[in-house]
Amino acid sequence: MDTRDAPSPALLDAFWRVVARHGWHGTTFARVAEESGETLSDLRGRYAAPVDLLRAYHRAVDQAVLEGTVPGQAGFGTARDRVFDLLMRRFDALAPHREGVLRLQSDLKRDPLSALLLSPLLMASMAWTLEGAGVSTAGVAGALRVQGLTGVWLSAARAWESDDSMDLGPTMAALDRALDRAEKVARTLRLAEAEAPPPPGPVEGADSVPPDVVDPPLADTGIMVASAGGSTAQEPPTPSEPRKPGGPGDMLPS
Repeated sequence: MDTRDAPSPALLDAFWRVVARHGWHGTTFARVAEESGETLSDLRGRYAAPVDLLRAYHRAVDQAVLEGTVPGQAGFGTARDRVFDLLMRRFDALAPHREGVLRLQSDLKRDPLSALLLSPLLMASMAWTLEGAGVSTAGVAGALRVQGLTGVWLSAARAWESDDSMDLGPTMAALDRALDRAEKVARTLRLAEAEAPPPPGPVEGADSVPPDVVDPPLADTGIMVASAGGSTAQEPPTPSEPRKPGGPGDMLPS
C-alpha cells in the first residue's frame, strides 16, 4: 500500500468501532464506509481488503512507539529495559482502540487459521521493537529474537485484557515475568551471548588490541516460542528515562 493511501485517524477510529461491534469476521467495507462516512468507491480505490486497514494500523502504532527513539541507544539502560519500555509504550498506543483490539484478540483465539495468517503483522512490529531497542534482528539469531519477543508480547497481552488499572501495573508485572521466563529459556538453550568482559590492562611490550564489537546479548530480550493461535543527526536527542519493570512509570514522550 502506498504511504499516500495511509488511512486517516478518523477512518481508523471507524474501523475499530466496526471491529468492536461486529468482530473481525463481521468487519466489511460496507460497514466501515457507513461508520466513517466515506464511500465504497473511495475505499476500493485505496484498499483491497479490510486486512489492509489492519496493516496500516500496525504501521501507525509502530511509528508512534518508535517516534523519538534513538537506534542503538548505548547507555540507555539495558537492552531488556529498552524492550520493556517500548512494549509498554505499545500498550499505551493501543489504548484509544482498546475495545476493538480486545475483540480482535478474542476472535483470533477461536480462529487459529486467521491468527496464523495475521501473525506476520505482529512479528513485523516485534522486529521493529527490537530495532528500536538497539537489538539486532539479522540472521537466524535475529529471527529467534523476533519469535521470542512475539511470545513475550502475547503473554503480556493476555494480562492486558483484564487490566483496568490506570498505570497498567498488572500488565507490567506480566510483561516482566514473561521476559524473565524468556531469558531462562535462552540460557537453557545456550542461545544467550555472554557480556563482553572488560579489556585486560596493558601488558608491557604488547600491542593494544581493541575489543570486538558484539550484538546486544540475546538474554536481554529473551527467546520464547510463540504459541500458535506477525540522516544521522549531529547531536541525537537525549532519550527520556524509560519506564522500569515493577513500577508504574510514565509514558515516554514522542
